[in-house]
Amino acid sequence: MALDDDDIAEKLRRSVGRFVRAVRARADTVPPAQATALGTLDREGPRTIAELAAAHRVKHQSMSRTVGDLEGLGLVSRSRNERDGRSFLIAITPAGTEALEGDRRTRRRWLADTLARQLTPDERRVLLAVPDLLDRLSEAAERSARPRPGSGSGSGSAESGTER
Repeated sequence: MALDDDDIAEKLRRSVGRFVRAVRARADTVPPAQATALGTLDREGPRTIAELAAAHRVKHQSMSRTVGDLEGLGLVSRSRNERDGRSFLIAITPAGTEALEGDRRTRRRWLADTLARQLTPDERRVLLAVPDLLDRLSEAAERSARPRPGSGSGSGSAESGTER
């Protein structure tokens, strides 16, 4: 049987999308746009609203609303940006970290239980290779998306789309 990369790519795209939606549906006590922003702040540290908007490919105004909602819930804090006094840095608070970790724990528990119930030990062993393979594909995509030095393409604005 010959490998058709287009077929593999399409099957993987559909399966990963369905899988992500299924896992997200298990916790989501924090709305998706808010959880995405919290996840970025948790992984990467304090960011400006402009940096968050660019990272998530949304308009500045949309991210500003999301940050305002998170701030109102006490999940993020805002402080003056020492590098640029005209902007603020947004940071995740301990309550934000706990909300995010609570969602992650719930999802992880659901997934572990589902793996144990639905897959054989051999299937679970096969599944162990998948995260490394997906990480390699993600790293390749990230490398190809980075602007090349001198290309002048590093200052575009992110207008639409969402990622979580």
